[in-house]
Amino acid sequence: MHTKIYGHRGAMGEYPENTMLAFQKAIDAGVDGLEIDVHLTKDGEVVVIHDEHVDRTTDGSGAVKDMSFHTLRGLSAGRNFETFEKYDPVMWTQERIPTLDEVMGLVAHHGVELNIELKTNVFEYEGIERKVHDIVEGYGYSDKVIYSSFHLPSLLRTKVVDPEARIAWLTSKVPLWPIDQMEDLSLEALHVGYKSILKNPRRIAGIEDRIRVWTVNEVWDAEKLLGHGVQTLMTNYPEKIMALTKRPKKKIGHM
Repeated sequence: MHTKIYGHRGAMGEYPENTMLAFQKAIDAGVDGLEIDVHLTKDGEVVVIHDEHVDRTTDGSGAVKDMSFHTLRGLSAGRNFETFEKYDPVMWTQERIPTLDEVMGLVAHHGVELNIELKTNVFEYEGIERKVHDIVEGYGYSDKVIYSSFHLPSLLRTKVVDPEARIAWLTSKVPLWPIDQMEDLSLEALHVGYKSILKNPRRIAGIEDRIRVWTVNEVWDAEKLLGHGVQTLMTNYPEKIMALTKRPKKKIGHM
């Protein structure tokens, strides 16, 4: 079985997260998919950024929901990453917060999968599920998109918008009865923190192909997870983890 690797916010371990540069670098490394985060601006544009506020990742300040797209677009999404080894003051400063539409254009061109995390667990962003779905549908890309969120109501609203949508619940821990929850909520997958899998590998027995694990950045953790049968890893360092998955796998017996 082919192990799938998703670039978490692109290749955020080496490039400014959730930027077109980071996404392109992850694709260049050969990833099977990208993981991104979406919010809504004050004027209803779906933009790709992790935090509810722009302060950490840009040279601006304020909540995404309180900013117009024009204002948001004027911020640099790369300037704040000057401590990174590969920092390029000219190129990175020019990076902007991308729209979902721009990212869709990139992934559709390369044919990679896309995990769109709906960041609705702090601000609900009324109507974001419909807006995101319509953009995806505009590219005819629904079969390669997974919608995920920590906020279950947002996933259920996505299912109302599109009953065929692939939804995945984001959780830091493996649920006690994962199969029951997946069936009850019509989940295509669970997106689980890697430490929980390593602590309770038996909980995913039989559903390894429906588990995507985040965020796996160390080779030794990836090796253990692959040994437990996990088939999809999300990482900040896709080039490093992609190299690992090309090696022969060692099966780990359950204790």
